[in-house]
Amino acid sequence: MKETEIKIIVIGGGLAGLISSILLARRGKEVVLIEKKSYPFHRVCGEYISNEALDFLKREQLYPDFLEIPSISNFEFSDTKGRTARIGLELGGFGISRYVLDAWLFQKAKDAGVNVMAGIQVSDVEFVQKAEKHRLTLADQTTLEADFVIGAFGKRSKLDKVLERPFIQKRSPYIGVKYHIKSDFARDRVALYNFKGGYCGLNAIEDEKVNLCYLGRRDQLRHCGSIEEMERVVLWENPILKRIFTESDFLFEKPEVINEINFEPKKPVENHILMAGDAAGLIAPLCGNGMAMAIHSGKMAAEAILLGRSRDEVESIYSRNWNAEFRRRLWVGRRVQQLFGSKGVSVLARNLIQHIPFFAQQIIRNTHGKPF
Repeated sequence: MKETEIKIIVIGGGLAGLISSILLARRGKEVVLIEKKSYPFHRVCGEYISNEALDFLKREQLYPDFLEIPSISNFEFSDTKGRTARIGLELGGFGISRYVLDAWLFQKAKDAGVNVMAGIQVSDVEFVQKAEKHRLTLADQTTLEADFVIGAFGKRSKLDKVLERPFIQKRSPYIGVKYHIKSDFARDRVALYNFKGGYCGLNAIEDEKVNLCYLGRRDQLRHCGSIEEMERVVLWENPILKRIFTESDFLFEKPEVINEINFEPKKPVENHILMAGDAAGLIAPLCGNGMAMAIHSGKMAAEAILLGRSRDEVESIYSRNWNAEFRRRLWVGRRVQQLFGSKGVSVLARNLIQHIPFFAQQIIRNTHGKPF
């Protein structure tokens, strides 16, 4: 068994983990980033970023401006019957795949001096009170120590069970499914199309592609027996989705799928780990703000470590700032999600968006932040 002492470990190389590691390394901190997969790879994600993150990414030279990235300024909504309503987006956003963005940030992390350990999983993490350090065990039984740990390991991880986080004890009825497609879908639009039990989001990304990602239910999948049959039986009841599925070119050999997506509240600090991104709290995908929140929370975690003079102060700064920025957004997102995925309520929501656009704009304002 090898023993290595380091300063900061970031578990998880998604947006929150990559952003926090880059900012810390640029400030001269010794950072190890551990990601269980090898870059580049796909993630189940909506791949739409609110413009609240745009100034920050450009300011830190983390925006991949060498790409033709679609700017998104309109929102389209359909009820389960396929009837639509559209509104403009006040802040707007842009579309980019996680495959491209994460790989770009991964290279930026290496350029900043981050020691990236990809393709290996953290199997255990504990806080050793006497030593005032975290001890991590990797899948190959290597142990690492750190003064601070940022937990950016996503929506659901084996580490959540190891840490006995309360939300992991509850079963979730949701699954997430993602494809990249070639379609005639408008490049300036993000769409949310309802079907019985869930909803499907679409938006343009780089290279003239479109990201299609939907939230469905495990019981529907179990009843239908396969993803493909569930799509034909359930999603295609919405005529818009039937047209998209039958007339588009699907670019993956098989979809990316994630099980048991859980929207239960989480704490931003647990076991002295600063939780960031989805590990700290997952906003309902229909809000279209998860990627911007992950970027912002990664920035917050790095700033807390840089500003705090003690462990207690670091944890206090991060908890206070995270709750002030995100707690209400997540609460609103959980409530808004109840308006989607059913015939009657989706029709009501579509009528409200169509005839009282102020209703939709208020939801968007309450689930998004300001540029940071």
